[in-house]
Amino acid sequence: MLYGSMKHDFTGRKRKPKQAKGPVLKKYTPPPSARNRVTPNFRRDADVVYKSVDSDGINTTMPEKKEYTGTLVKGIGTLHKSNLVPIINEEEAKDLATMRRN
Repeated sequence: MLYGSMKHDFTGRKRKPKQAKGPVLKKYTPPPSARNRVTPNFRRDADVVYKSVDSDGINTTMPEKKEYTGTLVKGIGTLHKSNLVPIINEEEAKDLATMRRN
């Protein structure tokens, strides 16, 4: 198996580095006037007061608990592990109770 390098040829001799074609770009340095610029003071005016959120329109009470009040579903059964199934009549409850576990 041959191992290679970009700096050496296949005989092991060191290659000359290739010169860049075209203009060479250098690292950007900002002009001296931008580096020495004085930053303005960003503090707020002392006499300006910002109002907080108006809490009169916000409802923070706990919502009412939802509860089933109908007559169709008689109860809830577990079919497999935590798979909950609604039971509508007596026959479904018996079928669910007699199913075999795998």
